[in-house]
Amino acid sequence: MRDTRGSRLLLGVLLATALVLITVDHRGGAKSPLEFLHGIGATVFTGAERVGTSLVRPVRDLAATLAEAPSARQRIRALEEENGRLRAELTARTLDRERAEQLGRLLGLAGLGGYRIVPAQVIARRGVPGLEEAAQIDVGTADGVRRNMTVLNAQGLVGRVVRAAEHSATVALLTDPATAAGARLEGGNEIGVVKGLGHGMGDTLVRFRLFDSTVSVTPGQRIVSFGSQHGAPYVAGVPIGVVERVEPTPGELTKVALARPYVDFSSLDVVGVVVQGPRRDPRDALLPPAPGQAAAPGRDTERDNDRPTERAADTRRARTGTAGAGRRADEAADGGA
Repeated sequence: MRDTRGSRLLLGVLLATALVLITVDHRGGAKSPLEFLHGIGATVFTGAERVGTSLVRPVRDLAATLAEAPSARQRIRALEEENGRLRAELTARTLDRERAEQLGRLLGLAGLGGYRIVPAQVIARRGVPGLEEAAQIDVGTADGVRRNMTVLNAQGLVGRVVRAAEHSATVALLTDPATAAGARLEGGNEIGVVKGLGHGMGDTLVRFRLFDSTVSVTPGQRIVSFGSQHGAPYVAGVPIGVVERVEPTPGELTKVALARPYVDFSSLDVVGVVVQGPRRDPRDALLPPAPGQAAAPGRDTERDNDRPTERAADTRRARTGTAGAGRRADEAADGGA
């Protein structure tokens, strides 16, 4: 725009007009003749501000979000780590509580049977050379554990120690096909040998072969360990399992049944190694209550303590009356060692 006389004149007129309007508006106060122009201006500028704010706010919020994104990611990671730590603590406390309960039941069974045990935890479950079904435990010779010691848990017979290092030991499980343990039917002196069938870590049975084929065996009968000489590798009186079915064996001198172990071999955790056997055979005292039968206090120990003479006689009959069969059971068990 060129600087001409006309343009300077127009600028002067506009400035003079502005001064006049300002003076009139100021002197008029609230009754100023220009008040209506104030309302129009306020309306126009308010609308413009709203439009501007609606356009600028998303951009401003986006910029703030982008600026805070790194710290937000850090907070999210911190929260995820904290949640993971809390979940791990909860899991550990749950496991500790479950293990404490298992240990309490194990100590109760050991006390009832008169076994002195060293508690242990299964730290690995895997086969080893010569054994299909084996487990590693976290106690060893430093804890008094030796080869051919009985291993049990709160439910019953688990197996026997086959190798012992200073702070660990290998256990041959009852379900291993190379394992054999002398066993006896509940309530009598009919004995035989229990052998494992393998089948991995799932649903397993064991085979119970009775030495006398004339003995009557029915599903539901229960089996306990007969006990080896000097309590090695198996002490007497440990619950083994329940007969599920009897296999036909025509013409054979033995009778065979399949039994389901009391021990859940798929979830072994807390176990005990028997470092000293009982002074007397607990017989059937450690068996759980039969279906529909309430557990008596101390199971059968109170009754047995009231009848020591009868119990001793039963034990002598079991040991002498079946001496030949007992030796066969020990030989079979030791042969699997």
